[in-house]
Amino acid sequence: MTKRVMVPAMLLVAAIVVGVGLYLFQPWRIFTSSTVTEAFPTAVPASAPPAVPSPAASPGATTTTAAPTAVAGPRELATGQLISHEHASSGSVRILELPDGSRILRFEGLDTSDGPDLRVWLTDAPVIEGPPGWQVFDDGAYLDLGALKANKGDQNYEIPAAAVLGDYSSVTIWCARFTVSFAAAELKV
Repeated sequence: MTKRVMVPAMLLVAAIVVGVGLYLFQPWRIFTSSTVTEAFPTAVPASAPPAVPSPAASPGATTTTAAPTAVAGPRELATGQLISHEHASSGSVRILELPDGSRILRFEGLDTSDGPDLRVWLTDAPVIEGPPGWQVFDDGAYLDLGALKANKGDQNYEIPAAAVLGDYSSVTIWCARFTVSFAAAELKV
C-alpha cells in the first residue's frame, strides 16, 4: 500500500481505538463525584389512636383527647461494614424492615469511587479481602437492587418482597462493565 492510503487508515483505526477506550473506561469518572443523602426511613403510626376520656371542666360535660400514638420504627435485620476491593471505599450497610413489612438496604456514610455501570447487589458470596475477593460475587446467586445512586452519602434501596434474605450473606457495589467489586460487606444478623 502507498503512504497516501496507509496514513489515513492508521489514523482511522487509532480514532476508533480511542473512541472505544473512552466509552469502556470512562476515565473522566476519576475526577467526578456525586452525593445522595436520603432520609432514614420514617416510622409511621402503628394504628389510629383511640379516644381517651379527659377530665371534664364541669359536671356532666366530657371531652376526649387522643392517646399518645405508638410509633413503630424500622427493625434492623442485618448490618455490615464495607471493605475496599477494586477502589478505596468505606461506610456501613443496614437491612431494615419497615412497619409495613417492606425492606430496604441502606448505605450510611458511603464513600467510594465513581465508575461506569455500578450496581448494588445482595449476594451469597463470601466477602474476601484483597484481589482474590474482587470477582467472586457473580459466581453464585445475586439480587440486583439497581444502579448505585451516587458514590457518596446515605442511600436506600428497596428489596423485592419475594426476596428470601436468608439466601444472601453479603452486599457488593458491583461494576458490571468490568465484572469487579468496588466494595463489599458481610451481612451479620
